[in-house]
Amino acid sequence: MTASDQPTALNLPPVDPLPPATQKYFDICQQKLGMIPNVLRAYAFDIAKLDAFTAMYNDLMLGESNLTKLEREMIAVVVSSINKCFYCLAAHGAAVRHLSGDPILGEMLVMNYRAAPLDARQRAMLDFAAQITTASATVEEADREALRQAGFSDRDIWDIASVAAFFNMTNRVASATAMRPNDGYHAQAR
Repeated sequence: MTASDQPTALNLPPVDPLPPATQKYFDICQQKLGMIPNVLRAYAFDIAKLDAFTAMYNDLMLGESNLTKLEREMIAVVVSSINKCFYCLAAHGAAVRHLSGDPILGEMLVMNYRAAPLDARQRAMLDFAAQITTASATVEEADREALRQAGFSDRDIWDIASVAAFFNMTNRVASATAMRPNDGYHAQAR
């Protein structure tokens, strides 16, 4: 069985037919991305769950924030690297490569963000995301203050924590359900 023949996650068939709004969303993904991300296909067995997932994802990753889209993708990659989430490393590693224009940075973040040439602000942000991922109960005011010293507002700290927490959840779902990334992610922005 090749990677493209494998189910996207478990064996839960999508709602058939998809509701018109869902089909329209999938059509937009196909037009903009050249594919329908397998995570969306995986959630399509339950439209309420798919809608909740996409609403949270779109808010955190595309909504208003002082964090750039690249910074949010960097957080996703660092969290996914710690959690060894194949799906998110492939998908969000491709996004970092694309947004940064630097395939080496994308690979370094996938392997070990501490080896990447980051500025002090990015390093503080990713250290905090890593701490939330590995030991969230150890976060103290001094950790938040370190982010403030690096130039982050309290709203920014909320956004860093929210993006990191979201990807900790999605990594666990992807790993638990054997979710596989679209083959197309592997060749993007290389």
